[in-house]
Amino acid sequence: MTTGKLLQTEGFEVPESAKALNNLFLARGWTDGLPIMPPTEEAVLEMLAYTDREPNEIVGILPPRHGEATVEKIAINAVMAGCLPEYLPILIAAVEAMAEPRYFLSQVLTSTHGCSPLVMINGPVVTELEINYGYHTLGEGIRSNATIGRAIRLIVKNIAGVPGRTDVDTFGAITRYHHIFAENEGENPWEPLHVERGFARETSTVTVFGAEPAHHLDDMGSTNAQNLLWAMANTLPGAGTRHFQEFGEPVICFGPQHARTLAEGGFSKNDVKRFIYEHARLPIKKHSPETFRKINVVAAPKWYRNLSDEACVPIAEKAEDIIILVSGGAGTHSLFIPQQVNIRSITKPISFNDGRPVRSIKEFRQ
Repeated sequence: MTTGKLLQTEGFEVPESAKALNNLFLARGWTDGLPIMPPTEEAVLEMLAYTDREPNEIVGILPPRHGEATVEKIAINAVMAGCLPEYLPILIAAVEAMAEPRYFLSQVLTSTHGCSPLVMINGPVVTELEINYGYHTLGEGIRSNATIGRAIRLIVKNIAGVPGRTDVDTFGAITRYHHIFAENEGENPWEPLHVERGFARETSTVTVFGAEPAHHLDDMGSTNAQNLLWAMANTLPGAGTRHFQEFGEPVICFGPQHARTLAEGGFSKNDVKRFIYEHARLPIKKHSPETFRKINVVAAPKWYRNLSDEACVPIAEKAEDIIILVSGGAGTHSLFIPQQVNIRSITKPISFNDGRPVRSIKEFRQ
């Protein structure tokens, strides 16, 4: 190896057979139940060749266990997940995002609510690393999406928390194995999320949400933007939707076909946000009396107190809190992705250690 880096984590002897090794890691609670790749010294050093950071550098402190997510520990989990070394810069940026206090990782990981970190990638790295943003964007079959998503799960499992003691999600979700996609910038009629958040279009970024599994929105009949938005706005309100109990950042991910209909109808991204804010509202009388009393006192008294049963509450505290994305392939389909309430999604650039944004992952090897 030519990385010039020395590993800091103390190694140990493992069984030679893949079956025995996987049984050992599973018994120690280090895996997600699926077979892993052995994190040998050679494999970890190959991973570390794609960063200019030192192995012992702490990228972030991850609650609830407040584990130190060093570059090396991130790389170890990436190897176990089956990642290519080129994926490491994405994982480092994702950990930086999850470590932000505003993201509130402990709430994402320890709530009974079925949320998990959802990673979205923007910029040139999407095509460079063949991250899926088109058909089947949230599905299986693409190595980059599958292994990066799995690595995120192993990182939060092994560094941030202890499943069974901190992971008390009532049902859990299959998305905890694979919760990653990219924005379809080529078919996005508006500016992509990272540009909206102040980054240059040519800067590659990672955004981390604390999200439920996506809810399907299907409208095959609307032929104009106004009717399509009415269909979307009328589908979102529900008494069991957390965004109508406490506020956060609801995400609507339009398929390219729906996005094109809206843009051709004269709707900007901000217009869409305002329409959803004004029309996706839930009458208070839709809540049970017990739920209403709890919300009124504990969750969102600013909005609910002293309102009549006929009053309606919006899906977000303000229109700007609604997040609009574009991803997926053709078809009359979009997605509603509720987030854990009271957290904020975080966008981080994929960058060198000195803060310079990376234009190509290959730059780490130059």
